[in-house]
Amino acid sequence: MELSNKRKFVVTSDLLASQGQRFGNYFIDFIFQYVLIFLISIIVIIISELFDSDSFVIWIENIGRFEEYIFGIIVMVFYYVIAESYFSRTIGKLITKTVVVDINGEKPESATILKRTLCRLIPFNHFSFFGGNARGWHDSISNTYVVSKELFDAKKKQFYELDEIGISQE
Repeated sequence: MELSNKRKFVVTSDLLASQGQRFGNYFIDFIFQYVLIFLISIIVIIISELFDSDSFVIWIENIGRFEEYIFGIIVMVFYYVIAESYFSRTIGKLITKTVVVDINGEKPESATILKRTLCRLIPFNHFSFFGGNARGWHDSISNTYVVSKELFDAKKKQFYELDEIGISQE
């Protein structure tokens, strides 16, 4: 068994997305989730019409606040888990050129993304960005980082190129 002496890249604070980028992520993703809810509602109505059943349409028309809240949570969880598990990015992060990574700059595991997503449900999580830190509670608790993609890619590439030079010199 060969042991690797290769150093691991570590995310540093200079790579973190700005508070402005984080707010942009939140706002864009919030809007996109409402669009998803609207599209799901339209699809349910179309399916109801195709099967000549008014039950879903009546349910949507009479949905209560609690049901709206639960449905919103379900959409939010699926949105973040699917987008960040597969792409390390949501629509908001794609637009603001940011990405979610772990401490070593790798794509977080799906279980970590699920933990990160569920932490978004912590009351007042949105206020955890106030102050000097660009990391929210859902970042800290899940040990994830949202970084500026271009700067991150350049710094990670430089890190491993320097590491390769060191290895080839030996």
